[in-house]
Amino acid sequence: MNKKRSSRLLCSTAWIALGMATLFGCGDGGEGVDDGVGGSGGAGSTGTSASTSSSNGTNSSSSASTTTGVGPATSSSSGDPATTSATSGGATTGSGGGDASTSASTGTGGTEPEGKFVGNITTSGAVRDGFAKYWNQITPENEGKWGSVESSRGNKNWSSLDRTYKYAQDNKIIFKHHVFVWGSQQPSWVGSLSPDEQKKAVRSWMEEFCKRYPDTKYIDVVNEPPPHTTPSYTAGLGGNGASGWDWIVNSFKWAREFCPNAVLILNDYNNIEYENEHRHFKDIAKKVIEAGAPVDALGAQAHDAFKINTNTVKGYIDSLAELGKPVYITEYDIGEANDNRQKQIMEEQFTMFWNHPKIPGITLWGYIVGKTWRNGTGLQQENGTMRPAMQWLMDFLDRGG
Repeated sequence: MNKKRSSRLLCSTAWIALGMATLFGCGDGGEGVDDGVGGSGGAGSTGTSASTSSSNGTNSSSSASTTTGVGPATSSSSGDPATTSATSGGATTGSGGGDASTSASTGTGGTEPEGKFVGNITTSGAVRDGFAKYWNQITPENEGKWGSVESSRGNKNWSSLDRTYKYAQDNKIIFKHHVFVWGSQQPSWVGSLSPDEQKKAVRSWMEEFCKRYPDTKYIDVVNEPPPHTTPSYTAGLGGNGASGWDWIVNSFKWAREFCPNAVLILNDYNNIEYENEHRHFKDIAKKVIEAGAPVDALGAQAHDAFKINTNTVKGYIDSLAELGKPVYITEYDIGEANDNRQKQIMEEQFTMFWNHPKIPGITLWGYIVGKTWRNGTGLQQENGTMRPAMQWLMDFLDRGG
């Protein structure tokens, strides 16, 4: 670690006062529909300027505990994506959702990168010039959602995903897919199909994706499970079944069948911020893993983490890790308009994420001011000028600073 970053990090671990939102139900929504309005959904808007804020603004006051640790000894490696192509495994076939009680499909999942990645998303459906200077992992914000790819049945438009995937390949950065199964931004036509036709449609969607993008390193297989969102086609995925969540189990089995080398993630929001939602998500994860779902990792969007005491957030991460799976920070942002306050929060929470042994990677959810889903979360102006939080982060990572 260079001396400049060492001295900055020592300063960054001082305590800061944060606004808190610690009661169940006061968190922001997770991902949202195309218009960018939060509510029951949130991140994943089209990238237009966020004119409405999903923050509820009801925060109590508390001081965040000091986080200690050191930064990376060297700058993060880009972590080349896996180079093996997807091959067919052994998921259950036939009508309906398959038998979730059978053992998981063959395949072991992707190999973790040697160093932690710190990534970001596309901006307004495109990759900004210079993206790879700052980030070594990329996630399509909206382009990879089923509703964006196949708005009419049988007519899949891959053009936006093609461009993002090619950028990742050309720049040797990690490509993460978002998302296979989600109760929002899904095709309107799928809910009216019979369960057998729903199954065929979902499997076709996964199979074609995996054949087209064989070097995909990570996949959010199921995003924001109930009560946050419920897909209209759960019957075609197997319904509740013996586990209570067979539709999730089968989603993971089919993802493993078609993308055997990818790291498969169960993703949600508020699961490292609020007690009731944390317990509910952990219960779902435990049940589907016990039922044979090949869940490789758990995803925490962390949109509300900036409101919460850092030690509280760390405690929830520790708790999720008790299930024996790594925990990815999948959609981190800091909704704070005050530059100094945003920087203070970034210093403390990101340092904790970076030093946590169970977190292999962190994805931030947007970085261009005026082009993020929630007000105050931007880190860099259109002209390239960095807000202090972004400058600190780039110094910390020895990237583009």
